[in-house]
Amino acid sequence: MTVTLLIADDHPIVRDGLRGIFTGEHGFEVLGEAANGSEAVTLAQALHPDVVLMDLRMPGTDGVAAITELARLANPARVLVLTTYDTDSDVLPAIEAGATGYLLKDAPREELFRAVRAAARGESVLSPAVAGRIMGQLRAPAQEPLSQREIEVLTLVSRGSTNKEAAKQLFISEATVKTHLLHAYAKLGVKDRAAAVAVALGRGFLST
Repeated sequence: MTVTLLIADDHPIVRDGLRGIFTGEHGFEVLGEAANGSEAVTLAQALHPDVVLMDLRMPGTDGVAAITELARLANPARVLVLTTYDTDSDVLPAIEAGATGYLLKDAPREELFRAVRAAARGESVLSPAVAGRIMGQLRAPAQEPLSQREIEVLTLVSRGSTNKEAAKQLFISEATVKTHLLHAYAKLGVKDRAAAVAVALGRGFLST
């Protein structure tokens, strides 16, 4: 399966470098490039990429605003943040806005390929440095513990299972899976799957 990509970064040399990396690797196709978040949203709506490689700090509409808008539009593209910044003020807003993953620009080429393929499958992808930062910040105990079933559902989600696949593995209905996820979101104070997995990991509910 070929993974289609949209590259969003305000630096032309970075876009050129990423295009060259993916164009030279079997199984990837770069559909377009955007220089800011607004362009990224417009092109994602027009080109329907599997994955958007999104820089965070761009002029005008930044990466988090673009991720938020794509989520509002229910755009199916997975957003993989690719940035030089791993501070709390950058990481958490991006994850909470709906990013599927967060990778730093110094990641090795093979790690980048693996991350994009995983993101295309809907799996949450966090670089080790970012995962450690999130886990450290979110280590505080939850106000309300997750139920065993909620943990089971989130564990399957963290491994890339869809609601339908999770329902089949747990021998429950897809509607019940959605209910467990909504309850888990409320307890964890998040709004989507990637953030739920990140927070649940940070609070020790899930094992890596």
